[in-house]
Amino acid sequence: MTFSVTPDSIRSTAANTPNAPRPVTPLGIAVEHLEAAVALLAQTPDVPDDLAMHLQKALVLMAGLDPYLEQSTTPESPELTEIAERTHREAWQSRFNQGKTVRPLEQEMLSGHVEGQTLKLFVHMTGARRILDIGMFTGYSALAMAEALPADGYLVACEVDPYTAEFAQSLFQRSPHGSKIQIELGAALETLEKLTNHEPPFDFVFIDADKQEYIQYYQKLLDSNLLAENGYICVDNTLFQGQVYSPEAERSTNGQAIAQFNQFVAADPRTEQVLLPLRDGLTLIRRV
Repeated sequence: MTFSVTPDSIRSTAANTPNAPRPVTPLGIAVEHLEAAVALLAQTPDVPDDLAMHLQKALVLMAGLDPYLEQSTTPESPELTEIAERTHREAWQSRFNQGKTVRPLEQEMLSGHVEGQTLKLFVHMTGARRILDIGMFTGYSALAMAEALPADGYLVACEVDPYTAEFAQSLFQRSPHGSKIQIELGAALETLEKLTNHEPPFDFVFIDADKQEYIQYYQKLLDSNLLAENGYICVDNTLFQGQVYSPEAERSTNGQAIAQFNQFVAADPRTEQVLLPLRDGLTLIRRV
């Protein structure tokens, strides 16, 4: 059989764009492996028809999902588009080499359109008025959530890197909702300690910071009065590139930390939760 490679039209637009983000979600990584397999089969003689058909159907189904989600989700605001575009254009490795950032950063750390809209709807659905964002990066998720806050609502964003804090602040100023955001610069655990006894407590908390500290963030929120009695915690990267359900020997340090976090939360009788297979995993937690 002559194997027909799936057309580019089914692939993610980002995958064919110069300087595109590398795949960092289970779906994106799986698509990359499938594309490599398709390319190899195209060079292999006498490929069984049923093998070629199943592989091509799997690639069509998986490669088309993210673009379809993007098309079917409410468009982001112009201000969020600007944050995404500026983040993608920034030479993050050069900034680290120049000593401008305190740690290596990359454009893939951006939450992005579909996740941003999900967070925005969570804020609307929960009626949150006070939000804590643990790990801001360039501010996409913070501004997405701030757009859903009422006029008198506010969001406290924790960020350890002065360069990205300034980067985000300059973009917040372009948005009518940017004034709702207060940036707290410093290590996340230190900032949480400083915010302890914050009154009134936060209605909604988004965690997307140091993966190895996730359990500590979670415990701090539940053991202090930072989280409102009926508050929610939303946690990013809880699938961590699929490493959390891969063999333990294949996990990175961060992948192992997230796997331990997921187990810790699942065993905690104080909360109930659901892990959504959105992007790199998004867990929504409620105190019971």
